[in-house]
Amino acid sequence: MSLKKHSVVINVPKVFDWVTRQVDLQTISFREPELSNLFPGLIGPSPGENELCSFLQTVPGYTTVARVLDESLYTSEVTNPLDRACVEVTLPSGKEVVLEKVKILARGLLEVDILDANENIILTSNPIEFATIQTFYLSAPNDTVVSAFISSGQWDAEVVCDSAFSQLDISLTFCLDVHVSADVRLEVEASYVKPRLEFPISDLICRNQNHYPHPVSPVVFPGVTSAEKE
Repeated sequence: MSLKKHSVVINVPKVFDWVTRQVDLQTISFREPELSNLFPGLIGPSPGENELCSFLQTVPGYTTVARVLDESLYTSEVTNPLDRACVEVTLPSGKEVVLEKVKILARGLLEVDILDANENIILTSNPIEFATIQTFYLSAPNDTVVSAFISSGQWDAEVVCDSAFSQLDISLTFCLDVHVSADVRLEVEASYVKPRLEFPISDLICRNQNHYPHPVSPVVFPGVTSAEKE
């Protein structure tokens, strides 16, 4: 039976704009003495200058891995949402439009692990902060909300050690998604619905116990009748 339809007003978020940008941050570097101080509990064979590299000389086949702490990721609009600057922009089609200038802060923490040849963690750094402010030109008129999130990324770390130089380099690349939205009211044709009836389901552990796919031996089952044998 079809349900009677009528006009209803609903409140839904409308997307005004949505862009994704690949962000390549400037390489984060550490040299001595900050480099060795970055790893708590480090006890090298030659305490003092180049302590980390002195320790790594005793760990053949070591590797370094950067890990972003997901719970530390944070994004927000830093421009005043009530006073976004308007900028005239020429689209690739040649059409000129007016967009709003929006600045987004993205920051977080990462740690660097040093692993031995068996991929066991032997050292972990203190949390290292990274941050960037990205400028976007968006369709973001008054009463819209700008939200952003880091959707994916790649993080790399490399320790460089030689006789006169030691350094840790960390490179970060991630995708920054930015959405502009606002709640709008729409009139649509719809009908009210009721909950469905629950299905009569029985969770049986043993099913079809009385069906014999093969002839049953009367020696094993002496209660089987001649009719059942046939």
